[in-house]
Amino acid sequence: MAGQGTPATALLAKRKITHSTHPYDVSPDAPNYGGLVAEALGVPPERVFKSLVTEVDGALTVAVVPVTGELDLKALAAAVGGKRAALADRTVAERVTGYVRGGISPLGQRKRLPTVLDSSALDFPTIYVSAGRRGLQLQLAPADLITLTTAHLAPLSTSP
Repeated sequence: MAGQGTPATALLAKRKITHSTHPYDVSPDAPNYGGLVAEALGVPPERVFKSLVTEVDGALTVAVVPVTGELDLKALAAAVGGKRAALADRTVAERVTGYVRGGISPLGQRKRLPTVLDSSALDFPTIYVSAGRRGLQLQLAPADLITLTTAHLAPLSTSP
């Protein structure tokens, strides 16, 4: 894992959480980025999750949803007891998390944000999330992700 260290992988190592890293080569500007990442990894796309920084009633919140669907903003707001949710500005998301778009991990963020994980994650023994940089995914058990982020579970994804 030399040269692949990120705050996310450092957190997993420190907490002795079973995980694996998976490099891939996909342009972050490619249409259907998440689907292409799943294809590059050779895994079903419903097991690959994207981390989206959002604002719920003005408070930053991370939504972790499968790359196969879209984030249901109303469901996210309801999951955290808010009224209105929107995607956060890219610059704000990058500054607060310490990661760049296409590489935002739900783990090891500069400022720990409330996190909501789509409940479909529990359908799988392991899921894939960004390891904290473009071109690297983490595979870990959903329960470990929930523990490390103190995530709430809720149905957040709508099919395209």
